[in-house]
Amino acid sequence: MLNRIILMGRLTRDPELRRTGNGTAVTSFSLAVDRDFKTQSGEKETDFIDIVAWRNTAEFVSKYFTKGRMAVVEGRLQIRDWTDRDGGKRRSAEVVADNVYFGDSKRDGAPSGDYGAPPAYGAPARSVPVGPSEFAELGEEDGELPF
Repeated sequence: MLNRIILMGRLTRDPELRRTGNGTAVTSFSLAVDRDFKTQSGEKETDFIDIVAWRNTAEFVSKYFTKGRMAVVEGRLQIRDWTDRDGGKRRSAEVVADNVYFGDSKRDGAPSGDYGAPPAYGAPARSVPVGPSEFAELGEEDGELPF
C-alpha cells in the first residue's frame, strides 16, 4: 500500500504551535494550493488543505514559516472520524507532514541575496556557490514562468 502526497502552496495563516500533554510539539496550518487547470469561465480554482506536523518538523514550521510563505509539504493523507458538539458524526481529511521545504527562494522583505533560512527539516543541507551575475532576479511583472 502507498499513501504519499506532495503539495506546494502558500500558508493561509501563521502556523499554530501547541504541545500535547506529554510535551510533544504539534503545529497545524493550511495551504492554498492552485489547481493545474482553469474552469470553463477561465478562472483557476484553489484548494485549501489542512496540514499537521509533529515534533521537530512542527517546531521548524512554526519558527520559519508565516502566512503567505510558499511551502512544499511531503507527507501522507489521513482521514479522521470525530463527533461534533451536537453528537453528529463528522469526517475530516488532513495531511500529516513528514518534511516541509521552502517553496520560495527567500523571505519576503529580505535583502536581495539573503537566503538566511536553513534547509527544510529532514532535507540534506547543501551549499552551491553562485556568483551575483549568474542569475537575473525575476519580478512579478515578468509574468508566468514557461514551465
